[in-house]
Amino acid sequence: MHDVKIERIYQKPIDEHGFRILVDRLWPRGISKVNAKLDQWAKEIGPTNNLRKWFGHDPAKYEDFKVRYQQELADNPALPAFITLVKQELANQDVILLFGAKDARHNQAVVLQAYLRAHLA
Repeated sequence: MHDVKIERIYQKPIDEHGFRILVDRLWPRGISKVNAKLDQWAKEIGPTNNLRKWFGHDPAKYEDFKVRYQQELADNPALPAFITLVKQELANQDVILLFGAKDARHNQAVVLQAYLRAHLA
């Protein structure tokens, strides 16, 4: 069974056989598009600029960030097409959500992974 995984874009790919989706709204600094080895850039799925700036990757704000980002996802008109894409790719391979944040536990990819797992079950 294939799964939704997360990886930091700055690290060497763990699974080069998965479908790689960047879920940051902004392109990560210092990464070329060639070296990113992306299949998709879903910038419209990332947190809005206002939410991203408010959060500032502060772990103390993470629980509130999760709630706010989940609400943004629920209201996002791009979400149904994104979920359809993820479902289609999961039929054949893992889907890897890529993020640029330094904190691997407190970022939008973690929230999105949990959201997708709940909505794909």
